[in-house]
Amino acid sequence: MADQLSSDLASLRIDRKAKPQSQRSWGRAVGTIAALALCVVGGALVYPRIAAAVFKTEITLTEISMISPAQASISITSSGYVVPQVISRIGAKIPGRISRVLVKEGDAVKACDVLIELEDADQRAAIAAAQARVSAAAARASASRANIAEIKIQADRQKALVESGAAGKATLDDLVARVTSLEKLAVAADAEIRAAQAEVESLRVLLQDRIIKAPISGTILTKPPEVGEMTATLPFLIELADFNSLVVETDVAESRLQNVTLGAPCEIVLDAYPARRLPGKALEIGKRVNRAKATVPVKVAITGDRTGVLPDMAARVSFLTKEISAEAMKEPPKRIVPATAVVERAGGKVVFIVDQGRVKIAGVRVGTDVAGGFELLDGPPPGTKLVANPPADLQDGQKIKEKERDDG
Repeated sequence: MADQLSSDLASLRIDRKAKPQSQRSWGRAVGTIAALALCVVGGALVYPRIAAAVFKTEITLTEISMISPAQASISITSSGYVVPQVISRIGAKIPGRISRVLVKEGDAVKACDVLIELEDADQRAAIAAAQARVSAAAARASASRANIAEIKIQADRQKALVESGAAGKATLDDLVARVTSLEKLAVAADAEIRAAQAEVESLRVLLQDRIIKAPISGTILTKPPEVGEMTATLPFLIELADFNSLVVETDVAESRLQNVTLGAPCEIVLDAYPARRLPGKALEIGKRVNRAKATVPVKVAITGDRTGVLPDMAARVSFLTKEISAEAMKEPPKRIVPATAVVERAGGKVVFIVDQGRVKIAGVRVGTDVAGGFELLDGPPPGTKLVANPPADLQDGQKIKEKERDDG
């Protein structure tokens, strides 16, 4: 009975250490709210990176350009390539094996310089045999003439005997007939000599064909073949170009062809030397329109120093409305970055370079305002594609795509 009473009293005792149910529920609610807050903050911090990696931001492209002091005189600008007007692809007249190569790629040669020699031992042997036939024919002709002289002497003696009645005429007739026969043989031997000599000359011409010479003065553009190669397996042996005939061939839009005048001054800037300006003039307007591109080819002569100018170099040609002075031509063009592409980031000026569907931040140093942009003192090269008016949240490495142009 006492044990039962003790148990009942114990069940009615209040545990001062245990927390109330409401207090425990409030604690769990506070923990949940804190966790949610952390998730929101973390999401806000991480989302831009996730969005930058997954979603593509639409952007507008612009680029760094070169503006020359002649900008005010430019009526039209087009792109093209340097090409030689005088070019020769040298081959062999006869098939043969190459025995010597006397030049290499890039060598400057003059007309008639020996470039390649083919094996000629068989040809020289044929010439020697033909010369031997000439000698043999000459020997036969000499022998015939010696016999003729001897028979003529005998005939003269026999004639004297016949006239004196000491001998019959039959022997004299035989000697005269033999002289005639020997003279015919001598004539045949002379003809054989001439034929053999003609054969020798023909073989010597073929021997010269085994020596390949430069048909024009110029520079070797291709790597010559190797010793031992057969000429019959090659489309040509050497490509030779006259660098004095270099011009720029450029495609001008058909709608702007009216701005091109033959003989008009031009300014040429090569991609290889963007800071160098070459004077030129419009040389020739093509006689055929490219219907697919709606362009007409125009040749522009390089009238200045061609040092360093090579075939197939990319060039930009500006057709000018007036001649530019020599002093002005010496002024280097300025590298211009559009003002819309330059923004402030971390206290410095930067641009966003477009590279294979992503952007890269690059710091720049700019100078004075020029033609809607800034002179670029330090930064990417001309032609670099940039983001125009980059969004404030655009980040390094972010995926981008160009906005579709509204042609309407």
